[in-house]
Amino acid sequence: MTNTREPRLLKTPWTASAATVVAAFGAYFCMYAFRKPFTVATYSEVEGIAGVKFKVALVIIQVFGYMVSKFIGIRYIAEVQPHQRVRSLLIQVGLAELALLLFAVTPAPFNAIWLFFNGLMLGMIFGLIMGFLEGRRNTEALLAALCTSFILADGVVKSVGAWLLNLNVPEFWMPFTTGLLFALPLLFCCMILNRAPLPDVGDVEARGERVPMNAEARRSFLQKYGLGLALIVLVYLLVTIARSVRADFAPEIWAGLGVTPDPSLFTYSETVVALIILVLNGSMIFIANNRIAFFTALGLATLGLGITAAIVEGLSAGLVSPFAFMVLLGLGLYLPYIAVHTTIFERFIAMTRDRGTIGHMMYLADAFGYLGYVVVLLVRELSPNITSQSILPFFKILCLVVAGAGSALMIPAVIYFRRIRGATDAASDAVHGGGAAVAENRASQ
Repeated sequence: MTNTREPRLLKTPWTASAATVVAAFGAYFCMYAFRKPFTVATYSEVEGIAGVKFKVALVIIQVFGYMVSKFIGIRYIAEVQPHQRVRSLLIQVGLAELALLLFAVTPAPFNAIWLFFNGLMLGMIFGLIMGFLEGRRNTEALLAALCTSFILADGVVKSVGAWLLNLNVPEFWMPFTTGLLFALPLLFCCMILNRAPLPDVGDVEARGERVPMNAEARRSFLQKYGLGLALIVLVYLLVTIARSVRADFAPEIWAGLGVTPDPSLFTYSETVVALIILVLNGSMIFIANNRIAFFTALGLATLGLGITAAIVEGLSAGLVSPFAFMVLLGLGLYLPYIAVHTTIFERFIAMTRDRGTIGHMMYLADAFGYLGYVVVLLVRELSPNITSQSILPFFKILCLVVAGAGSALMIPAVIYFRRIRGATDAASDAVHGGGAAVAENRASQ
């Protein structure tokens, strides 16, 4: 259905794309202010829970809620209608902020439970926003910009949280206060997203039409491509674990490197990573052939895993500084992580022309990725010989395991997807001519 509420700002394709991506970037950036600021605090004076340090318990509890949300989102994001996205987003962020308020007023350690509900509410925000950007000829650039929001926001909201702590805002009130600072910008961005135009005729011809998937469509899609997608999901799971440790325990990792970071360092390091990732992944829009773009993205992911291994070895050999280590490691981990978000799933749907959405596949990957992260955190905290050390040695070993296992999994993945070439080419040719008709019919409704 045509969006009849589009303001004049969104009337031309260029202004529509620019306004939509800025709003998507801003909305997800602001969401991070409701999710991540608590990780910059130490909560060192609070007694642990069941032998687990209080801050680590908070991370595990929130991630567990986030993981549950991802499993729910496998169905919800696949089926949600476009007109429901913004309303759902605002309701869920509002409930997440309420959970932070309850976290502030409930005595510790009982307040930890509210971070479960905070994570539960925020886990579907990315899929809701992604729905506005997929299925377009410039989707990689749009999604790369969206993904840089959580790389950059991770550092910025930590800086804001640290700034509030320096202003003597109590540790338990700091997350709620940070969220309040970003509430109005979030609302403004959502107002623009609510008026974003649908993909046009050329988009449908180039990338296929994206429609909600019912249970039968989801089951059929996985039966056809489940093995290959499982290999990609396993790589994504590994990278999610290492990326999440780097994000959630950045202050502790910096301390292990011998650096006491001031608030601006979080923003500066993540800004450098975000800009490089934006250029590398966003440039995929210049590859018109969906198959070439798909395999190029797999190559970028493998390159990132190689960078991860090399930079860890470089630190051990004394060849890189702490800042270079954090930036280059961020680059290595985010290359495969963002390639899955921006290109691998997007171009896979485009080249097969099967009924599917990025949101459905991303939530499959995210659900298992965060499940793996919860398991790793629990194993580490329940192993006395590991927890007695600083987090840096554990993190370095983890990154090497992720790089090695991920690279090994990419080999059968490439072989699998090359074997389905004939079928996907035929599917693409069969429907390519029909894309315009589909879009024209939808636009006329």
